[in-house]
Amino acid sequence: MLILGIESSCDETAAAVLENGDKLRSNVVNTQINVHRKYGGVVPELASRKHVENIYPVVQEALDQAGVTLDQIDGLAVTQGPGLIGSLLVGLSFAKAVSFVKKIPYVGVDHLAGHLISSFLSKDKPGFPYICLVASGGHTNIFQVSDPVTYKLLGRSRDDAAGEAFDKVAKLLELGYPGGPVISERSATGNPRAIDFPRAWLEKDSLDFSFSGIKTAVANFVRLQKQKSEKLNIPDICASFQEAVVEILTEKTLRAARLQKTDNVVLAGGVAANPRLRENLVNKGTKEGCKVYVPPPDFCTDNAAMIALAGFYRFSTEKTLSLDMDVYSRTPQ
Repeated sequence: MLILGIESSCDETAAAVLENGDKLRSNVVNTQINVHRKYGGVVPELASRKHVENIYPVVQEALDQAGVTLDQIDGLAVTQGPGLIGSLLVGLSFAKAVSFVKKIPYVGVDHLAGHLISSFLSKDKPGFPYICLVASGGHTNIFQVSDPVTYKLLGRSRDDAAGEAFDKVAKLLELGYPGGPVISERSATGNPRAIDFPRAWLEKDSLDFSFSGIKTAVANFVRLQKQKSEKLNIPDICASFQEAVVEILTEKTLRAARLQKTDNVVLAGGVAANPRLRENLVNKGTKEGCKVYVPPPDFCTDNAAMIALAGFYRFSTEKTLSLDMDVYSRTPQ
């Protein structure tokens, strides 16, 4: 069975061809980072326009790399939400058109569902059930995953997502966009204990997150340093900020594993590409008897391979979408 996956939820136009749920024939990602960098974040209108330009050539390249044509595709899997409405509409409209003309069934996939099973694109696959932390620019959630199509939300960010906090701090420090990679790079030469930025643990045993406080703390620290005419130690600020976020993400994830009595933990989402988070979660998870699974960086950031995989499983449990189905900006509760 050949599944063509299509992803356009934010600022990456992506397409992939997956065979029988375990053989990735192609995985093409066209990023818009250079388009949005000057604005310090994603501009929704620009993102949707670039998707319109990129969707056909990206899909065609994925088909070419896989050595197949649309006539050989058995099913289409497209991101239905959550994400930017204009961007999502480009991918869904394209999938609907192909489905209608080529008579290929299609299913809508929740973007988070793709992240939740992205680790199955690696050789080292987790067993069910497992705890999954999805940390990205738009989401910071903890789920319990019972099987490829069944998952339960255990915790979420009450304000900024972790990746969003990285972007805002990077913008505050005038380091550029996206914030995650540049803060990680500058942290390499900094002291992670130089500045005691606050950790928001919230209520006892809470699995929710809050990152607006630490973002404000960094802003206040920078303001006070400038008022005193003191030079900013950018590596120390970056390392201290990163360490605070990593500690919160790690502790909450392992707390979820303890509460659910699960020893399998998965890290997913764009922030999962952060080397310090990967190292910290693996090391502390191992000490607590957990096996931590982390997909390769290419499968952490937005991609269509995970959408194709999620679609593969959806085809076995759901009917295909009708042509009047719409996108959604937030995951239905």
